[in-house]
Amino acid sequence: MLIPSIDLQGGRIVQLVQGERLAIETDDVDGWVRRFSEFPAVQLIDLDAAKNAGDNAALIASICRRLPCRVGGGIRTPDRAAAVLDAGARKVIVGSALFRSGRPELAFAAALADRFGPARLIAAVDARGGRVVIDGWRTQLAITPVDAVRELEPYFGEFLFTNVDVEGLMQGIDRDAIAAVRAATAHPVTAAGGVTTQEDVDWLASIGVDAVAGMAIYTGRLKIAPPMNP
Repeated sequence: MLIPSIDLQGGRIVQLVQGERLAIETDDVDGWVRRFSEFPAVQLIDLDAAKNAGDNAALIASICRRLPCRVGGGIRTPDRAAAVLDAGARKVIVGSALFRSGRPELAFAAALADRFGPARLIAAVDARGGRVVIDGWRTQLAITPVDAVRELEPYFGEFLFTNVDVEGLMQGIDRDAIAAVRAATAHPVTAAGGVTTQEDVDWLASIGVDAVAGMAIYTGRLKIAPPMNP
């Protein structure tokens, strides 16, 4: 399954190369929401909240009323997760807060699972150079994504694996890295980073992994069908 990504910064949709260089910026939020209206899932990330630079809460709530969204960015407490779910998110994506000590924070993970149930929780495991990265991909930890997934598996119903090495470059995916994460868990896995072509999406589907794409969609490299009722 292809899952389009909406990354929000300053009330606009943006696409960043490897989380740093701004490559695309648009105010046409409504237009892209309409284009994504037929998708069964959309990934919605609040980059401002992730960076502790404000948030796009009102816009996220508006989009969640129109699209089936999984929402991430700045989910650091159970109360913040509850607010995002109350605003209409189908699931919440939790990332850096799971690794505050450099290892998986299992007590925090358990608290989330107890309150919301694993089915509504997605653990974001981002990696650069084969190691987990946090804090907007600026801090590299010693733990591998495979080990992180194995430790967090009891508490999350799904994993989002982003390979930062290829993210935003539109040069294809790292199949070996994704396959290793896929083999580490029985839960659903979604892959982001480098998804560029329909061939990438099809290969991911062949190993039971959903694909998140942003840059390739916004540039037109990866074609998507127009909405049936624009």
